[in-house]
Amino acid sequence: MAEDPALSLRVSDIKDPAVLFERYNTAEIRRVEGKVRGEIEQKKEELRQMVGERYRDLIDAADTIGEMRQCSESVVQSIQDMHQYCHKLKQGTPSTSSCRQEDQRQWQEKFYIMASQIKLLLEIPERIWSAMEASQYLQATQLYLLCCHLHSLLQLQVATGGHYSPVLARFPILVRQVATTGHFRSTILLDSRSLLRGRAVSDQAIAEALVSTMLLEDSSPRQALADFLLARKASIHQLLNQPQHGAGIKAQVCSLVELLVTTLFQAYAVFYLPPEGGPRPGEGGPRPGEGELSYGMLFTTLENVTSTTYAAKDRRVLQEETSTGSWFKYLPPSITEFQPALRTLAQPIQREQLRDTLQQWIDTCKEDICRGVSSLLVYVKSLKGLAAIRDSVWDLLSTESISQHWSTVCQRLLECPLVVWDDFLQQLFLQRLQAITKEESEAISMSSVQFLASAVRDLEGQTIHTSSATNPGSGRGGQYEVDVASFLWSESPGDLLSDAGWVSVTQRGQQHHRSSLAMKTQALTPCVQNFCSSLDAKLKARLEDLQYYLPSQDTGSDSSSVTVTSSGPSESSSVSSFNRFTDSPAVEDALREGCVACVRHILSSIRSELASASPDPSPACLSSVLFMARLCQSMGELCPNLKHCILGKQRGFEATAKETPRQGKKLGKARATTEVSPTQAKWACLKEELLVCSMEAYRIWSSALSKVLLDKFATTLHAESAGAILTTATNWEDLEIQEEAESGSSVTSKIRLPVQPSWFVQSLLFQLCVEVNRVGGHALPRPTLQELLQTCLAQVLHHYHSLTQQSFSREGVFPMTQNRALQLLFDLRYLNTTLSSRVEEGKSSRSHQDPRFHEVCDWLEGYIDPFDLDVFTPPLNTNLNRLSQRTSVLLGLLTGSEKQFALRSSSVNSQEPFNILPLASSQIRFGLLPLSMSNVRTSKSATRSSAAAHQLQAPPSSAADSESSFRPGSLFRQLADQDEDTATPSLFKLSWLSGMAK
Repeated sequence: MAEDPALSLRVSDIKDPAVLFERYNTAEIRRVEGKVRGEIEQKKEELRQMVGERYRDLIDAADTIGEMRQCSESVVQSIQDMHQYCHKLKQGTPSTSSCRQEDQRQWQEKFYIMASQIKLLLEIPERIWSAMEASQYLQATQLYLLCCHLHSLLQLQVATGGHYSPVLARFPILVRQVATTGHFRSTILLDSRSLLRGRAVSDQAIAEALVSTMLLEDSSPRQALADFLLARKASIHQLLNQPQHGAGIKAQVCSLVELLVTTLFQAYAVFYLPPEGGPRPGEGGPRPGEGELSYGMLFTTLENVTSTTYAAKDRRVLQEETSTGSWFKYLPPSITEFQPALRTLAQPIQREQLRDTLQQWIDTCKEDICRGVSSLLVYVKSLKGLAAIRDSVWDLLSTESISQHWSTVCQRLLECPLVVWDDFLQQLFLQRLQAITKEESEAISMSSVQFLASAVRDLEGQTIHTSSATNPGSGRGGQYEVDVASFLWSESPGDLLSDAGWVSVTQRGQQHHRSSLAMKTQALTPCVQNFCSSLDAKLKARLEDLQYYLPSQDTGSDSSSVTVTSSGPSESSSVSSFNRFTDSPAVEDALREGCVACVRHILSSIRSELASASPDPSPACLSSVLFMARLCQSMGELCPNLKHCILGKQRGFEATAKETPRQGKKLGKARATTEVSPTQAKWACLKEELLVCSMEAYRIWSSALSKVLLDKFATTLHAESAGAILTTATNWEDLEIQEEAESGSSVTSKIRLPVQPSWFVQSLLFQLCVEVNRVGGHALPRPTLQELLQTCLAQVLHHYHSLTQQSFSREGVFPMTQNRALQLLFDLRYLNTTLSSRVEEGKSSRSHQDPRFHEVCDWLEGYIDPFDLDVFTPPLNTNLNRLSQRTSVLLGLLTGSEKQFALRSSSVNSQEPFNILPLASSQIRFGLLPLSMSNVRTSKSATRSSAAAHQLQAPPSSAADSESSFRPGSLFRQLADQDEDTATPSLFKLSWLSGMAK
C-alpha cells in the first residue's frame, strides 16, 4: 500500500498555504489540516505541563525570598537595638573604681591568651599538611602533639552526656577543627611507614620517620627496628610481585640487591651504637664516601626532640614562629616551650639483639628473594641476559659508596661477612643457566634427530627411485649418498678456495671454510656436510652465548687474574665486590654435559636406526647406513664447536693449534707424554663412542655386501655341469721346461699352467672393488676394510671347504680332474693372497692363516700327480706373484702397499720394471698415480739416489706412520716434507696443491 503524501508532510515544511492547494486535492488538504490541529493541541498540553512544574519551583523560590527578607530585617533590628543600648551606656556615669579596672584588665588578658591559643589551634592543621607535603613527618608529629596539648588546655573534649565544653559552646568553629585534628595521627603513621619502604631515602629521613612513629605510638626502639624491617620486607615483596611489563628483570634484581644493601647500611646508621667507651651517637662523621659512617641517628634525633635541657630550647616546636606574629606573646609558656615526651625511657638496643634480629630478617628475606628471583629468571631465555643481570649487580656492589664500608658494616652488625651474590643469587643464576643449557641442548638434539630421520627417509626414498629409475630428476644430494663415486669425480666451483693460490694452509687455520676438494678427499657427502654444519652452527650459537657468562680471552681464564682485573683500582673494592667468574667451571660443565647428552641422544637415534636395519638390510637401507657411518666418523672433525664446547673454548683453541696441518712431519720422533685432563678424557670417550657407532654401521654394510657377493660366488663355484664350469675357465700359459732323462740327456717338455684366475673369481674381486669404490673406499676406516676382506676370505674358505664335502661320483656331476684342481688351487691361493689381512710388523703371515686354507689346498693337491705338482709349483708361484703385482692397481683398495711381492733383488742397481704400477702407501683419491713406492720420508742427511728411489718394497713404517698414512691427503704432506730441504723445486711444495687435502 502506497504511503499517503499528505500524512508524510511535516508541519515545519509548510511555508506557503497556496502551494498546498496546488499540490494536493481537497481530501488530502483536510488530512493535512487535521494533522496540523493535532500537533497544535499536543504543544498546548506540553506547555500546560511545563508551566505547572515550573510554578512549584517559583512558589518555593518566593517562600525562600520571604524568609531571607524576614531574617535580614531581624538582623538589622538587632543591630539597631545594640546601637541604642551602647548609646545609653555612654550617657550614664561610669564608676571609676580601681578594683573594677583591675578585674577588667585581668579578664582582657585571659581573653587574649585564649584567643591566641584558638588562633594557633586554627593554624596548626595547615602547618601539619604543609609539613607532610614536604615529607617532614617529625615536624608534623610535633605539631600534632602540640595540637593535642592545646586541646587539653582549652578543655575541648566533648563532655559526658553529649554536651560541649564552654569554649566550644562560645566558639562553634572549633567543633569542626577538633574533628579534623583527629585524623592526623593515622595519616602521619601511614605516611611515615610508607616512607620506610623507599630505597632512595636518606638516613636522617628514616630516623625522623621512626621517631614520629615512636612518639605517636609511644613505642620502644626495638619496636621501631621491627617496624623498619617489616617495611623493608614489604618493599621486597612489592618488588618481587611487580608486573613484568612495568620494569625489566635486570632492574628488578638490581633493585632487590640495592634495597637489601641499603637496609643494612641504614640499620647501621639508625640503630647501631658502639660499645661503651666509644664516641657518642652523632659523632661518627659523614656518610659513606666521605669518611667514617654515621650511627645512632635514631637516638640522636629522639634526644633532640624530647630533651628538656637548656641546650634543647633552641629546638622547640614553635621556635621559628615565635618572632613572626605579635599574638605569639600572649601564648603561655607551656605552649611556647612545648616538647614531646615518651612515657617510657628509650633504651638502646643491645648488640646481640640487633645482630639476632637482623640475621633473622636476612634469613627470612633470603627465602623470599630466592623464590622470587627464581620465578623472575624463568623469563630470561639466554645466557647473555643472565650475564647482563650479573654484571649489573656486580657494578652496583662495586660502587665506592657500597664497597668502601660494606665489610665494616657487616662485621659490626652481623659479626660475620655477608656476600650478597654468593649467599643469595649465585646458585639461582647457576641453576637457571643449567636449565637454559639443558633446554637448548635438548632442542638441538631433537632438531638434529629430526634432521637425521628426515635425511634417512629421503635417502631410502632416493635409493628406491634410483633403482626403479622413476625419478631421474631428483636432487643430487641423495644421489651422491647412493653413489659416492659420482660425488668424488664431479667438479664444482668450490673445489678449491679462491685464495688457495696465495694463502698457505698454516695461515688459513682450522676455523676457515674448507674446500669441496678437502671434503671429497674424505668422502664427506653433501648430506653429511649439511647435517654437521647445521649442528655446528647451533653449537656455535650456544658457545657464543656462553662466552658472555665467562671471562673474555684477553683477561684470561684464571680466576685470580679475573678478580684483580675486575675488582677495579681500589683495594677496598676488591674486598667487597664478588668475583663474577668463580662458577666458570660449573658453567662450562653445564655446557659440556649438555653437548655430551645431545651427541649421545643423536647416537641413540642412530643406533635405533641401525638396529632396525641390521638383521637383513635392504639396498634402500644401506645408503642410509653408510650415511650414518660417515656422519659418526666425521662429526668430531666437521663440528669444531663441539670440541670447543666439551674442552672449553680456550683449551679447544690450544688443542687445535697443536694439530697443525703439517701433522705428518716428524712423526717418527718420540713425543713427550702429557697428562690427560678429565675434559680431554671425556672428549676422547665421546669420539670413541662415535667411532664405535661408525664401525658398527660400516660392519652392517660390509656384512650385507659380502653376503650378496659371496652368494653369487658360491653358486658358480658349486656348479656341477661341465658347461657351467667351462664358461668360467680362462686361458692357460704354455711353458717349456728342461728335464734330465735317466740317460743323463736333457729333455725338453711343454706344460700348461693357469696364469689368471677363473672368471667368477675375477668377477668377485672386481665387484668387491667396485662396491668399495662406490662408497668412497679411500676414506673407509682401515679396520672396516680389513674386516670386509677377512669376512669375504672366511666365506670363500667356507665355500671351498664345502666343495670338499661334495660328491663328484654322482651322475651328471663333472668330476674333479687334475686341470680343474690346478685351476681351483690357483684361484684359492690368489684369493687368499689378495683378501688376507695385512701383515703386522714382527709377526708372520702364516700364523694368521685359516687352517681350512691348508685343508682345501691339501685336498686339491690330492687330485694332482705328485710328480707334476713338484714341476708345476715353481712356475705356478711365479705366475701367482706376477698376477698379484699386475692386478694390484686394479684392486688397489683390496691390496695394501705392504704386499707388492718384491721378490727380486732389492739392490741399488736394480730397476723397477716398466709394466708395474704399485700403489702409494696411503689410500687416497689419487691412488692410480704412477708413483714409486719409495715415498716414505727418509732422513734429511741420507743421500737420495735415483736407484734407491725406485725400490719396489717400502721399508716398514712405525705405528704412527701407519696411522698418519691412512688419513686422506697424507701423501701430499709426505711428499712436501720429503722435498722441503732439497734445492730442487718440487711441484708438491706449492701451497695450493698441498692444501687440497686440508
